[in-house]
Amino acid sequence: MSTSNPRSMGRDHVVDTGALISWPIDRLIGSIASPNQQQELIKISPDRVEIINAIEILWRNPSQEAINKIIDIGRNTGDISGLSPVDIDIMALAYEKKCTLITDDYRMQNLAEHIGINWNSIDTEGIKEVWNWELVCTGCKKIQLTPMVPLNNKKDQKKCIDCGSDVKLRKKR
Repeated sequence: MSTSNPRSMGRDHVVDTGALISWPIDRLIGSIASPNQQQELIKISPDRVEIINAIEILWRNPSQEAINKIIDIGRNTGDISGLSPVDIDIMALAYEKKCTLITDDYRMQNLAEHIGINWNSIDTEGIKEVWNWELVCTGCKKIQLTPMVPLNNKKDQKKCIDCGSDVKLRKKR
């Protein structure tokens, strides 16, 4: 019968902010996370920040090369339109460290499938299919160019350059 060392439990996975908030503390010990997630934690769950800071989380920044790879693939799949800079950091860490990504975010799961990153969900079943996305104008229905970088805020989604209407993501046909 083998027993696991709690100090090494999470070293094989990168956790998104949802996992930092809702996963049991003993499962988080040794997990890898981005320092940029700390600001999200402060906004979303300030009480949880103190608990997280008391355990061994490996706060790491991904390399610029890994970030560029994730952005490039995200542009190709259309997922970049639904990812934040923090999401990109988390994805880049999982890619670079060859770790399992822990997330309920369908966009991140979709991109993980495209790039070959193993993933597990937190509280959901996760995606059942891998999709490519495109931005479409809700007014004139024209397909828009995919952004070159992730948006800082999903509310910053651009307007149609032809008619000024909102654009939305849809499954690429």
